[in-house]
Amino acid sequence: MREVLRLARKGLGKVSPNPLVGAVVVHNGEVIGRGYHRAFGDAHAEVVALTQASRDVHGGTLYVNLEPCCHWGKTPPCVDAVLGAGIKRVVVATVDPNPIVREKGIQRLRDAGLCVDVGILEEEARRLNETYCTFMTLHRPFVTLKYAQSLDGRIATAQKDSRWISSEAARRFAHRLRAHHDAVMVGIGTVLADDPQLTVRMVRGKNPVRVVLDTGLRMPLDAKVLQGRAHTIVATAVPQDHVKHRNLKERRVETVVAAQGPDARVDLPHLLTMLADRGIASVLVEGGQQVATALMKHRLVDRMVVITAPLILGRGVEAIGDLGISSVDGALRPVSASIRRLSSDVVFDLRLRPPPFPGNAATAKKVACPF
Repeated sequence: MREVLRLARKGLGKVSPNPLVGAVVVHNGEVIGRGYHRAFGDAHAEVVALTQASRDVHGGTLYVNLEPCCHWGKTPPCVDAVLGAGIKRVVVATVDPNPIVREKGIQRLRDAGLCVDVGILEEEARRLNETYCTFMTLHRPFVTLKYAQSLDGRIATAQKDSRWISSEAARRFAHRLRAHHDAVMVGIGTVLADDPQLTVRMVRGKNPVRVVLDTGLRMPLDAKVLQGRAHTIVATAVPQDHVKHRNLKERRVETVVAAQGPDARVDLPHLLTMLADRGIASVLVEGGQQVATALMKHRLVDRMVVITAPLILGRGVEAIGDLGISSVDGALRPVSASIRRLSSDVVFDLRLRPPPFPGNAATAKKVACPF
């Protein structure tokens, strides 16, 4: 199953909004087939592993990190391929949170006489597909908040200068994060101050959809975020009949009118639902302070990536503003954290909540296989 998870990770940044899935076929104690879901619309991992097996898989065991699908989508049901191949046992890490599939694929296999084990490396499998879990269960994208800060928690000087707080290695890492997310989001303040491109340049990978929060449609028509091949969505509260909408449409920029929240800005929960309706399963938030603070207040941040550089700025722009927390006991605490070095910087990778998985191995009725 660890090999399955390793294979599944190869699809990162390529399969969304589908899950990351790997598969391994074993026969008489020997691995004879491997596969993973390579891209959205391509064959699923189970089918790849079965068709690329070095010999007949009949009577073998299939290992897969996610319950095989039992419905038609871009491809035929994987359950049919498993049954047609003559597999006698399937080992699954976790059930599929998609209500169309959840436990139905496992039950179809068992009804056909196959032995199905569920729950092997379940927690690791859930973490691997935390984006897919969030998208399927909460109908909103998985939200990653990323920023670079000084040792004293500043993302810019008092004069709003932020280039460059982090090292080149950290900036390359940030571009890889962009390539692994469906969308990158900033506020209009960041666009006006920094004029960013929000594209992937320092590594190989696809450009995410660029989303700009612009309540009053202050977007300059010559902004870099409107240029290039990457798609841009401007989220605003200005009605569609405003001339700025037409101006942006002429530049092939999509505008969406979202509801206004209590702060008279774009309502973030509503916007995230609108992005999910467009198939956007993950969003990387890169600024600025107001956007980060609003998302934290709404408890909409799932992951935080904080790059801390060994420098002190003193007075400047705080990474996150007032959250209304008056005591240490009320602090937001991550459920998990990892720390790594990137050149002279330290990267904190935090999860603020576990993957919102509605199902688990228990609901799939674990059955001990006799072989």
